[in-house]
Amino acid sequence: MTYTSIQTLNPEKYTYQIRVAHLYGDLMNTYGDNGNILLLKYIAEKLGAATTFKIVSLGDNFKKNDYDLVFWGGGQDFEQEVIAEDLYRISSELKAYIEAEKPLLSICGGYQMLGEYYINASGKKILGTGVLPHYTKNLGNNRFIGDIETHNEEFNETYYGFENHSGITYLAGEEKPLGLVIYGGGNNPDDHSEGLHYKNTYGTYFHGPILSRNPRLAYRLIKTAILQKYPNAEISEFNSLFKNLESEQIKDYKRKVEKHES
Repeated sequence: MTYTSIQTLNPEKYTYQIRVAHLYGDLMNTYGDNGNILLLKYIAEKLGAATTFKIVSLGDNFKKNDYDLVFWGGGQDFEQEVIAEDLYRISSELKAYIEAEKPLLSICGGYQMLGEYYINASGKKILGTGVLPHYTKNLGNNRFIGDIETHNEEFNETYYGFENHSGITYLAGEEKPLGLVIYGGGNNPDDHSEGLHYKNTYGTYFHGPILSRNPRLAYRLIKTAILQKYPNAEISEFNSLFKNLESEQIKDYKRKVEKHES
């Protein structure tokens, strides 16, 4: 049975209501993923939307029309093996959700499990949802770990973060990278890509969490969710409400990355 992990107080005071599915949030919640949840909640409330976050985990049903936004966090190999046997139950509805262009953000393990398979450090092949065509191999004894900077030409946005993974992911089909690597490892050692962008689905290896350092991505997710549910909604522009979120913290991080590059 799904359960509420966090929600807006006094939701009746808000113009809009957004329902968020936190997939396997009790098992895959590594590297500060709750920070992503809290920033999504903050931005939604500033835009006039009350949020309810539901943990959808082992044995729970997932229906695409029940949720306006999906978040899937990271996990270790053990947790990925645990959920792998449960994914068949949600895969068809999750695919329908994604193809309906509803917004989804997946981090590290969640990003990997959206794809065909993940080969873990011991060489074991763990099947994913198969909803998207990317696949993940392993760097063996090596890891991509450290600061990372990428750029998305479509949005003309630069993302700053931290990565820590031995999985190497290769996009396929109509998938595009979330960004191209300026500094760091990214998806794999071969093509300078980082993360995934397909319709309104995003995947990334950024930990830390990604949204507190890159609030425009959080804004895009929430704005998309509101406008899909309320087509006539009036949404404030990012700079009018959230420019402060990109201030000193982002500047400090940019200086940190630039120091590595010099």
